[in-house]
Amino acid sequence: MEIKNICCIGAGYVGGPTMAVIADKCPDIKVNVVDLNEDRIQKWNDKNLDKLPIFEPGLAEIVLRCRGRNLHFSTIVNENIRNADLVFISVNTPTKKYGLGAGKASDLKWVEACARQVASNASGHTIVVEKSTLPVRTAEVIKDILEASQTFSSKGMQVNTFDVLSNPEFLSEGTAINDLLNPDRVLIGGDNQASIEALSDIYKSWVPSEKILKTNIWSSELAKLTANAFLAQRISSINAIGALCEATGADVREVSRAIGADSRIGSKFLDAGPGFGGSCFKKDILNLVYLCEYFGLEEVAKFWESVVTLNNWHQSRVAKLITKKLYGTISGKKIVILGFSFKSNTNDTRESAAIQICKDLLDEGAILLINDPKVNKEQITIDLGLAPETEINNLDSTINQKGCWLFVDDMNESFYNADAIVILTEWPEYKEIDWNLAESRMRKPAWIFDSRSLIDPENIRKNSFNFWRIGDGS
Repeated sequence: MEIKNICCIGAGYVGGPTMAVIADKCPDIKVNVVDLNEDRIQKWNDKNLDKLPIFEPGLAEIVLRCRGRNLHFSTIVNENIRNADLVFISVNTPTKKYGLGAGKASDLKWVEACARQVASNASGHTIVVEKSTLPVRTAEVIKDILEASQTFSSKGMQVNTFDVLSNPEFLSEGTAINDLLNPDRVLIGGDNQASIEALSDIYKSWVPSEKILKTNIWSSELAKLTANAFLAQRISSINAIGALCEATGADVREVSRAIGADSRIGSKFLDAGPGFGGSCFKKDILNLVYLCEYFGLEEVAKFWESVVTLNNWHQSRVAKLITKKLYGTISGKKIVILGFSFKSNTNDTRESAAIQICKDLLDEGAILLINDPKVNKEQITIDLGLAPETEINNLDSTINQKGCWLFVDDMNESFYNADAIVILTEWPEYKEIDWNLAESRMRKPAWIFDSRSLIDPENIRKNSFNFWRIGDGS
């Protein structure tokens, strides 16, 4: 099989960057990214590359090279499915909010809708690829829908046929383009060897053959969930040790360096922080918990659920610690929040630790002045469920009332009369803060809370700040 035309359903964090790289590396393949969200598609097609719906270092340059050549973004779904040799399903699979498995199982309504749309519009032989992070055995659902829709000519010949493959993404937001260009592995699961090789040939345009792993479809689906669960487990583990370091006088950075030097463990994902976030970790672990419960593995389910439980505890611990350090009350106190995305080099706020920490501070009556170089105030409004104030001068009147927040473009302006600065995202510009200026503008005694170990304590030792750094017992 030779792939000449690809359709990707879903122009989000996975579909957009992945298809851009495929188009860039495979100029002979026409790549159509389709989505029903007109605003999102309009942003992908905007001449101003700063308006792309997703920020990833290196993405804009690739889009500029390929867009209009062999990379196209549109809302024309059915026609592009009809013309495709291969269809990627890359839509959202949020955790169910109600019904069977609520709070743990993934909601597959968008995946099912895509499968039905492919079934209704595909012609000839079509390879359908799961790209979204899906529960194990989702391919069965897609297969059932596709097989039920197969049509036959008057002579009994099949008019449309399908193969289903699993090709999960292993992208880390903020480094997604590099992860795509230089992957640790590409995983392809399926039953039909010819279809597996057809997809493999696409990746071989830039990925060494030995990095392309081929499995059965169920192993491929489970490998994705398990990889994210293992990574999240490491984050919860080091944050738990960080809390112990604070209580005992140890330094979590020294502990991390010592255990990371063990080749059996390695140093990655051993940086203590405010807790894991993003679109995958929590959702995938809860999916794994649901799967274990379904098969009666209660002890296994409890083990993985504890990873999420500890992460939730850790996020609430940060807010409680800030309140405690500011004399037990933060009502009417100005707190500067630096960073709202769940990590640097992305504008994604899904499951960001900053959301829960800010909500907890608002519940205590704090006045939050929030800055992030890539997240806009509209997204923060959605995440906090609270509209911002419009002027910084109006904030003093909110003392003893419920907390409020203001988005600030110039973080230096936010330091006036602030009681504390809280670093929640490791943006590099926060390393360059003029601490002499900050100290001169803040109310004394002033606090800095560094949840990302971003600041070198030596840089502020000459100032009068009170300083808390995560996992630092000194």
